[in-house]
This record gives sequence, structure tokens and C-alpha cells, in this order.
Amino acid sequence: MDLYIYYRVQAADAALFLTKVSALQDNLSRLYAVRTALKRSPVAQDGMHTWMEVYLAVNEDFAVKLEQAVAASGLSSLIDGKRHTEQFLDLSLCV
Repeated sequence: MDLYIYYRVQAADAALFLTKVSALQDNLSRLYAVRTALKRSPVAQDGMHTWMEVYLAVNEDFAVKLEQAVAASGLSSLIDGKRHTEQFLDLSLCV
């Protein structure tokens, strides 16, 4: 299963947020051997960018570990609103 998590962050907080979320993903990648990606909308709307964390081929219990890591990281203080999580299956594996 792949996880795609998106949310909004003030454009003014982008540099600080990038540092924190990159450290989070590096740590999760090292601890759980997951591939990660980080994306951001190219243009700010109303002073905010939409950001997206991607975690590929994770186990079912990874989402709980991810939320615990996010809570410990302090990222939530820089996020406007909720983190929205979408789950997708790789169809090549679902034959």
C-alpha cells in the first residue's frame, strides 16, 4: 500500500517546514526501510502551499507509526488544518 498525505502550510514557513519534514522522512526511511517523496504545489494560494508526503509500499501498521512520528516532530504546529491521508494499492501487485 502507498500513502499520500496532503495538507497546507503557510508559504512564510516553507523553509522551516522543509527542514522538519525532511528530517521526519529521513528518519522514517531509515527506521522502516520505506521509500519516501515530498512534493509541494508550485504556487501559493492565499499565502499557503499544499504539501504532500508520499510513502511507498508500506505495511498496514506504518500509518500508526507515521502519526506517532509526526506528533513527536512538532510538524502539526506548522500545518493549517488537518493532514489528509489517501491510501492506494499498486495494481500490478493485485492480479
